[in-house]
Parts: sequence; structure tokens; C-alpha cells
Amino acid sequence: MALVASGAAEQHGAMVITTSPQALPPTELVRYLRQELGLSENSISLGLKQAQLEQAPLPVVLWRFGLISLEQLDQVLSWQDNQG
Repeated sequence: MALVASGAAEQHGAMVITTSPQALPPTELVRYLRQELGLSENSISLGLKQAQLEQAPLPVVLWRFGLISLEQLDQVLSWQDNQG
């Protein structure tokens, strides 16, 4: 279940808050972000910290912070669907 903060937060990108803890992203995902999308260590580190804080999926956090484009988000989600 996800809840979205209301009010002023909506104007600046609402924080996603979930009631169930998110697992740490697999190392393969982090490797993919680094190698295929060319994300910097700083971008990934910021995304990981924020994803844990919000209990939100890393790719969504990266997109919401403008670190990946909508097209790249779709690419990451498609890649995740094809794993395992």
C-alpha cells in the first residue's frame, strides 16, 4: 500500500511512503544502472539513501529526482522484468 503526501509536497514531487519495507536493490540492478545508463556513484548513492528513507523502489526514486529520464525508467523496468 502506498500513501502520497499531500499539500505543498505535491507541487514539488510528493514523497512515496509505503507500509512494507523495500528490500535492498540487487547488485545486478546497481551494476546495470552504472554500466548501461552511466549513472555516477554519487547518483546511485543518493538514490539508494532516498529509496531506503521513502521505502520506495530505486528506479522510481532515480526518475523522480531527475537522475534518469522516463525513457530510461521504462528501460530499467523492462530489464527488471526480464531478470529471473
